[in-house]
Amino acid sequence: MILPIYIYGQPVLRKVTEDITPDYPGLKQLIADMWETLADSEGIGLAAPQVGKDIRLAVIDLDPLSEDMPEYKDFKRVYINPHIIEYDETKMESLEEGCLSLPAIHEKVTRPTRIRVQWMDEDFQPHDEWVEGYLTRVMQHEFDHLDGKMFVDRVSPLRKQLIKSKLKALTQGRYRCGYKTKPVRR
Repeated sequence: MILPIYIYGQPVLRKVTEDITPDYPGLKQLIADMWETLADSEGIGLAAPQVGKDIRLAVIDLDPLSEDMPEYKDFKRVYINPHIIEYDETKMESLEEGCLSLPAIHEKVTRPTRIRVQWMDEDFQPHDEWVEGYLTRVMQHEFDHLDGKMFVDRVSPLRKQLIKSKLKALTQGRYRCGYKTKPVRR
């Protein structure tokens, strides 16, 4: 089932999420719904708070980028209870980011190009690895959602001031996008 994507201003997007256990109710269905929602919105990553759940869960599908980045052919992963353990800040990169919860807003964000991440897969098997490449950026973006942060929190104060009216419009339900959303109630 395609779930509505929560838009900037929704309180759940600012909550620090909780780790879950294998007996979390309806987990398999929620993951299936998140995949369907991600595909419908033509995104590459989706975190549980973006569909109204305050749990540490994210899905990432980089296959749509595989024409330009062949290393991501068939890359589709579920991340349960992911935590970034270490940031290697020896090399930083500034790239434009967008977000399904912030329709039509794109800003440059500077992030480390290498991180160490621990998470569990769908079978609750633990993983611990250093990650590099574009996946590093997507993980940091999605896992920020799990800590109540959004990419606009990482732009300069000047840029944030310049997009202030766009952010206010989102909280007032004044935006257009081609996927199902849940705006802030006015």
